[in-house]
Amino acid sequence: QVQLVESGGGLVRAGGSLRISCAASGRPFSYYTMGWFRQAPGKEREFVAAISWSGGMTYYADSVKGRFTISRDNAKNTVYLQMNNLEPEDTAVYYCAAERTTLEVLSTRMGDYDYWGQGTQVTVSS
Repeated sequence: QVQLVESGGGLVRAGGSLRISCAASGRPFSYYTMGWFRQAPGKEREFVAAISWSGGMTYYADSVKGRFTISRDNAKNTVYLQMNNLEPEDTAVYYCAAERTTLEVLSTRMGDYDYWGQGTQVTVSS
């Protein structure tokens, strides 16, 4: 079992930056692919970014590519999402998720992830 707790959300102006974190506890963190998803009001939850267990592979949704950076610190059991040049369209609840694997793989599909956090609100004002 893995528990995930997101933090760092808040209100920021368009063009600003924010870094959100996801702290994991439970089973060894390095055995998980980690992902970030988001859900805006009235919309379905969507993939944002993913990082392999070693950190050697990353993948981004087209909408955030070049603006967001996912990273992880396995010693601290934490995954981060650095968000730059934020846009009002980035307003959503951001969720981190963990997929059990010993492979260097990534997934954009919600169903592939085994554990989810409660989410952190990010609001971007215009």
